[in-house]
Amino acid sequence: MALKYITKRPQFFEAAREIAARTKIGFVLFEFSLFVFKQGWAALFGGLLLALIIMSRYWYPFDDVLHRYDFLFLAAIGIQLGLIAFKLETISEAKIIILFHIVGTVMEIFKTAMGSWIYPEASLFHIGGVPLFSGFMYSAVGSYIARVWRAFDFRFEGYPRLWQANVVALLIYINFFSHHYVPDIRYGLFAALLIIYFRTKVFFRVDRQHYAMPLLVGFFLVAIFIWFGEQIGTLAQAWRYPNQTDGWRMVSFGKLGSWYLLMIISFVMVTWLHVIKAVHRQDDRLRSKSVALKLHTDDEETAKPLETLN
Repeated sequence: MALKYITKRPQFFEAAREIAARTKIGFVLFEFSLFVFKQGWAALFGGLLLALIIMSRYWYPFDDVLHRYDFLFLAAIGIQLGLIAFKLETISEAKIIILFHIVGTVMEIFKTAMGSWIYPEASLFHIGGVPLFSGFMYSAVGSYIARVWRAFDFRFEGYPRLWQANVVALLIYINFFSHHYVPDIRYGLFAALLIIYFRTKVFFRVDRQHYAMPLLVGFFLVAIFIWFGEQIGTLAQAWRYPNQTDGWRMVSFGKLGSWYLLMIISFVMVTWLHVIKAVHRQDDRLRSKSVALKLHTDDEETAKPLETLN
């Protein structure tokens, strides 16, 4: 558990912090290095899966006995079990990630049937034209959000009411399907997101100090990295869009908007995890008089993540 080991304040970490604090540039470099490390730790599942996609595209000697897609599916299961076994991921987080897999796979089955993209290689573990490893690409997003929330001790100010966030997330998911039959409402959904999240700030802690960022900006930055990952995934022939039939082309900027919307769904689902954990841990207090199960606040107070209610 590398992150826990470092944040337990071993001697080398304390020494590095003390040296870094002597100068402003040293402090900045220390905070930045720790920030990058934590981000890499949070993206561990997605990073390993992407590495396997790239490796198996250019070097995969087992094709005679196991299809590449099936190898990726089994490897993704192995990574997930490894994260749990080494306590790098909690059982609660794993349950939400399984839900991500189901939600993503359902959308994959529909989208491939509509011709939005294809999986060009053969597989045994598939539903329709969708190899089951594809659901883990959505799980990777969920895993990242759950782990980065924990690693950076997220706190919030001006978070919308939970029902508002849930309704908009549900409409986003429905629109991924319905726009094939009725007008696309994504621009209306972007407007709704701006309205309900405009005042929302996320506070994240690198070492001892919390920094603030508009949550909508945070969503966008993560969506950019996912979009870059999609460039790599299509280049490695993990899947293919219609305009890539005759050769690889850059995935359009329009997909960046799709990933932004998907980020909202992912974030709201991870929020469910934190609500569930808070209900479980605060059961006795809730039965008495403390009812603080909300991520939104009135103007007088600052919101905190529900897991800080212990």
